[in-house]
Amino acid sequence: MVREPLIESILLSLCGGAAGLGIAFAGTRLILRFAFPSQRGLAEIPISASPSFVVLLFALTISVIVGAAFGVAPAWMATRVDPIEALRGAIRSTARSGSFSRKTLVVVQAALSLVLLAVSGLLTAALHNLETQDFGFDPDRRIIAHMDPRLGGYHPAQLAPLFDRIQHAFANIPGVESVALSLYSPLNGNNWGANVWVDGQPPPGPKESNFTSMDRTTAGYFAAVGNPILRGRGITEQDTAESRHVAVINQAFARRFFGNQNPVGKHFGRLESQSSRLYEVVGVAKDARYLTLNLDKPVSPMFFLPGVQHDVPDNDPGSHYLQDIVIVTRPGVKLSFAQLTGAMASVDPNLPLISIRPLSEQVANVFRQQRLIARLTSFFGLLSLLLASIGMYGVTAYNAGSRVTEIGVRMALGASRRDAVVTILRGAFGLILVGLLLGLPLTFAAGRFLGNQLYGTNPNNPIVVLAAVAALGVSAFLASLIPALRASRISPVEALRAE
Repeated sequence: MVREPLIESILLSLCGGAAGLGIAFAGTRLILRFAFPSQRGLAEIPISASPSFVVLLFALTISVIVGAAFGVAPAWMATRVDPIEALRGAIRSTARSGSFSRKTLVVVQAALSLVLLAVSGLLTAALHNLETQDFGFDPDRRIIAHMDPRLGGYHPAQLAPLFDRIQHAFANIPGVESVALSLYSPLNGNNWGANVWVDGQPPPGPKESNFTSMDRTTAGYFAAVGNPILRGRGITEQDTAESRHVAVINQAFARRFFGNQNPVGKHFGRLESQSSRLYEVVGVAKDARYLTLNLDKPVSPMFFLPGVQHDVPDNDPGSHYLQDIVIVTRPGVKLSFAQLTGAMASVDPNLPLISIRPLSEQVANVFRQQRLIARLTSFFGLLSLLLASIGMYGVTAYNAGSRVTEIGVRMALGASRRDAVVTILRGAFGLILVGLLLGLPLTFAAGRFLGNQLYGTNPNNPIVVLAAVAALGVSAFLASLIPALRASRISPVEALRAE
């Protein structure tokens, strides 16, 4: 009697292992596709998409072990039936065996489902807060075309005429509103910086960090990228290679180094230049996100320099090779890839565009990892909810079937169908209630464990927790209602005759 159920369980485990291999194979390709999206013109990382033998072996082993464990347990319980009880009736013979283990399994499924649903809700809320924050610029109707003048063999002295020709060529495309260039655009993953020395203040000591981010731009950049100037002015055509060296700073720079003073007209320099009057502040721009790190923290200090002004001494000639072209289109206009590449070819056929993408897509790519984690967590949360509902349905249907005689007697004594449904549902919701009592502390602990992954979102968000509880409750109710309604239709006469 024991051998046949065990053999069947092992065969089912092997089938589950084969399914696990397929999931692992598909999952490998899926993760690679999300982790390394292709970009037109960009050199792709040479990573083989073939599944690893170690990964497949691990998936097969885990699938067989889990399938065998969960398949042998019920088979073993089925072999522990009392022969005398089995001869008297199949339902009664198995009703007393394994009841506690089945209920425990449902309770554990409900608790874990609540945790996963709450965690997926927290991660989704954190992702929403990140994507809807005020970035300090306008990503709509902006296209970022990436290039590298060094690929065309340009020297620093040739850059200013090149940038003028690029702006003129792209501005002449029908439907283009404005064009500007920068060393790097917002949230493109690049960063230049320097230690600054503010005029009128002592130079920072060896243990004091005055490091700030830096960008170089052409005239009209702030209007092109949609970054408002709050004080003074932005970089204009009058900021030439021969004019005084100027800088535009962001609000964070002004707060840190100038406090409550008006920074326009003040001076600062780089520590390595041994001068605190290298740049004159001509404007203050609104804080905008350029770094792709610490997205839940305030914007760090940053200053912007004209791309054509070379510092004296110039310690970073590479920063003058502006690489991002910001193209603003008119409302409702969509530019084609051929139009943009044709404009660049008219400037220099040997200077290609490395990539072309909307600024909104560049912003969205920053949150690709967070979005993938939130989607995977939501998928597993829904999967656990489905498993918990199936488990609740199975346990409720089994309990209702084992109580056929009891329900028949109750209805023969005057109980209504509604009473029978309530009786079955009461037992089912008792299990869910125990699962909630176990799952709520685990949910709060999981929220605290996520920590910085929530990016400032409340780990004990009551709306998210209540939504997870409601989803679990509704699913459990629907899963339990079907067998409860079926049990309420039992005829008292047939139930007593079966006994």
